[in-house]
Amino acid sequence: MVLTDLLAPEAVVQGLDVGSKKQALQEIASLAARQTGLPEREVFDTLLQRERLGSTGVGHGIAIPHGKLVGLPKLSAFFFTLARPIEFEALDDQPVDLIFALLAPEDAGADHLKALNKIARTIKQPGMTDALRNAENAAELYDLLTRAPVAAS
Repeated sequence: MVLTDLLAPEAVVQGLDVGSKKQALQEIASLAARQTGLPEREVFDTLLQRERLGSTGVGHGIAIPHGKLVGLPKLSAFFFTLARPIEFEALDDQPVDLIFALLAPEDAGADHLKALNKIARTIKQPGMTDALRNAENAAELYDLLTRAPVAAS
């Protein structure tokens, strides 16, 4: 599995200006709805429901919100840098400024977990978070994420 299978260039947003986790999830849902054709409210509710089980803030300013949706044809990822860090109830209690969201078909099974693993391994490479935070535009972000030399899963 490679990130180009999950992440389209138009699914990368630089400098998203939100003030809360809920606003961030709403923006993710809005973009995901436009790109997948699924109802925005359904995407938002799925992400919010997953957050209620426990924060997807994994530490070091990174969150990986995710969920499974009926009617989604394939795994789809979305990446955002935030204009300013927000409280996300992360494992290390640090605010989040990098969000890599993943939506999976309801029956994705192991593919969902493999995709989460790929995302986590990509974003946690040495120097990657600094490079993402310093990228000049969405195209550079996409290039950094999809050309990252991560070992095959």
